[in-house]
Amino acid sequence: MNINKLLLILITATGVSSGVQARKQAVIQSGYPVTPVPFTSVYVGDGFWGDRLAASRDVTIPLAFSKCEESGRYENFKRAAAPRSEYHATGFPFDDTDVYKTIEGASYRLSTYPDKKLEAYIDSILEIVAAAQEPDGYLFTARTQNPDNPHDWAKGGRWDEVELLSHEFYNLGHMIEGAVAHYQATGKRNFLDIAMRYADCVCRNIGDGPDQRRLVPGHQIAEMALVRLYTVTGDKKYLDQAKFFLEARGTTPRRDMYAQSHIPVLEQDEAVGHAVRATYMYAGMADVAAITGDSAYIKAIDRIWDNITGKKLYITGGIGARHAGEAFGADYELPNATAYNETCAAIGNVYVNYRLFLLHADAKYFDVLERTLYNGLISGVSLDGGSFFYPNPLASTGNYSRQPWFGCACCPSNISRFIPSLPGYVYAVRDRDVYVNLFLNNTADVAVGKKNVRLTQVTGYPYDGDVHLKVDNGGGEFAMNIRIPGWVRNSVVPGDLYAYADDITPEWSVSVNGENVTGELRNGYMVVDRKWKKGDEVKIHFDMPARLVKAHEAVADARARLAVERGPLVYCAEWPDNDFCVHNVLLPAGAKPEAEPCGELLGGVATIKMPVQTLAYGEDGRLNVTDRELKMIPYYAWAHRGEGDMAVWLPASLAAASAEAPVRTSREENGFYK
Repeated sequence: MNINKLLLILITATGVSSGVQARKQAVIQSGYPVTPVPFTSVYVGDGFWGDRLAASRDVTIPLAFSKCEESGRYENFKRAAAPRSEYHATGFPFDDTDVYKTIEGASYRLSTYPDKKLEAYIDSILEIVAAAQEPDGYLFTARTQNPDNPHDWAKGGRWDEVELLSHEFYNLGHMIEGAVAHYQATGKRNFLDIAMRYADCVCRNIGDGPDQRRLVPGHQIAEMALVRLYTVTGDKKYLDQAKFFLEARGTTPRRDMYAQSHIPVLEQDEAVGHAVRATYMYAGMADVAAITGDSAYIKAIDRIWDNITGKKLYITGGIGARHAGEAFGADYELPNATAYNETCAAIGNVYVNYRLFLLHADAKYFDVLERTLYNGLISGVSLDGGSFFYPNPLASTGNYSRQPWFGCACCPSNISRFIPSLPGYVYAVRDRDVYVNLFLNNTADVAVGKKNVRLTQVTGYPYDGDVHLKVDNGGGEFAMNIRIPGWVRNSVVPGDLYAYADDITPEWSVSVNGENVTGELRNGYMVVDRKWKKGDEVKIHFDMPARLVKAHEAVADARARLAVERGPLVYCAEWPDNDFCVHNVLLPAGAKPEAEPCGELLGGVATIKMPVQTLAYGEDGRLNVTDRELKMIPYYAWAHRGEGDMAVWLPASLAAASAEAPVRTSREENGFYK
């Protein structure tokens, strides 16, 4: 199909469905104590996330499909369907996954924006994919195009290089993720059947049986995908295969930290190696723990989470400090200008924290998730949805610019699938508890027990701390658990990696039908337990002052520096807003950041201004200090106006950098672990 024609079809997709009633429902049997409210049951309206979902629908997904076409992704499947001796696969052996991931994202969008033309286009792609599948279910175009001369990273026979470079199991994982999303959004089995046949092929050939090979994925994701396939089909062999992949890790020929295969997964207590592979594996561990109830898995993933949040998490929620190996660094190794912080790793960090919330029902995981979501994740895609970052550094001297695509396109295609899935992260349910975890304009159908409750949320978050939540339909007795973010309770992140460096104590409140709700928090939630009726209104207020943040003394690259944040947003100083070098500023003692109202800049961001001193040599060779005003923008919005200087951590005077954070007598009094 002509690329321009494809873009026109997708951009002119039919509009919003006629109402929540028109959306398909999906039952997700996750195995977790807490059950997600599925993406098919939450419709996001206008506003911050509505704009991003619209950009994803109108720009990112059409762009990804067009790039798959023009870069030969589809051609690989066609060549695999009619292999010839002169074929030799080029590109990357995981290029197939860009097709699967884009279909996954498009499927999420179909759940709230029905579009027959888009459905037909996806079906046409799936016909090409199905034709490339071998009779026994194997589907890996990098080999099938010419089995005697496969891709250079897949030399030898099937699976021979799967622990190193071939990515055969990685391709399976993304195929399953896309197929399940497509099935849940459309009810069609055409993609699901393809994925099940490939999964069956792997289950027959890989394992501890007499005619099987003991191998694990070189790049993880099949683990979490196979568990997801189990929850949809009920076929236990998929769960068993996921558990085998995890438990065999560290016992097969490949044993190194890069692939988290240096020791068995249940013995690991530190996040090491390639950050994307790691987080996908940790998410798989959490999935297996939820299904099986194996406490050893839960303890292992809890230990690793403590290591990440306590010693390896950027203030933006990004992870993976090193360019070399796209990997985690040592404890407290968090450089700024050389930070890698791959966009895919931020997505993986969201996956891990979401699953730990579903296991433990504790708001601290959503505090980390939210920080990652609003900063280190959406920084990876432009405001218009049409260009991307791989790394997301915390400082720049003008050597970074967003790109419309990459030869290795895992980050753009990952953004294509993640952003449309956001509606599935807003609410969750456990028995008679309803969890309100994210704040954005939406209408949702939430099943509580045997009743269906329709909730509507209206807010200007993340720039406004007022949230209105209304029971539009249904009701009954249940407990609404409203997350009170850590940032409004003077906790930057769980643990002591970061702390506020000012004397501000923000206030927050929750009221129902005009009456204030009081009481202690439970695991970071204000619990409102009552008999709800149609028309009940909940008003939530969070103070959103601009705050100064300091890092743990062991973080060398943030020592004697301060960062600025407001609400869930981290801010940065960028060159277009300041007529001096943002790297040559000093925050004087007593400097206080002040938020300004949202304007037209960068799609309507709220900026922050702050008094600083600039340092520069005069003509006489002496260092001059000048009082200036620094303007800052949200970190996610940087690099939209050309290449130039940017900084998150700003040098501070000794007095400013050593300012004490507010005294808190205990975490219990702060309500964080109740």
